[in-house]
Amino acid sequence: MNAQTRKIDPVEVARSCACFNLRKAARAVTQIYEAALEPSGLKATQISVLVALAIGESTPLTRLAQSMVMDRTTLTRNLAPLKRKGWIAIERGPDRRERYASLTRSGRAVLERALPLWQAVQSQVAAEFGGGRLAALVGELNAVIGAAQAGASDERR
Repeated sequence: MNAQTRKIDPVEVARSCACFNLRKAARAVTQIYEAALEPSGLKATQISVLVALAIGESTPLTRLAQSMVMDRTTLTRNLAPLKRKGWIAIERGPDRRERYASLTRSGRAVLERALPLWQAVQSQVAAEFGGGRLAALVGELNAVIGAAQAGASDERR
């Protein structure tokens, strides 16, 4: 029986599928971080964007999307509420085709207020999971991202 005619067991999919389990883990972790970040008014996705923008001065949206492993449409949707709140600015680049995002002064302020909340939940996660295990997990997740991107790149050729 080949792979196309063999009956696939949903239990096996749930047990072994990288995508299924990574997404489930991401939802569980996101819930913990969002509960901790609630007093700041930021969602986990929003603090991630603000942190990414804080790393650079002004970042082209295409590069920001790539660094966050997001498509441009999803990134644009995630940037809209941050722009409405005045936490980021989006401006045209030198060639007028590219748009650049940057943190505003109030964006830096909200990030500075949120980072202690992030640190507290990060410490809690590290304590419960184990600091070494967490560091190893983050390293493995980065390897997964690299492998997935390499595979996607190979498929486009």
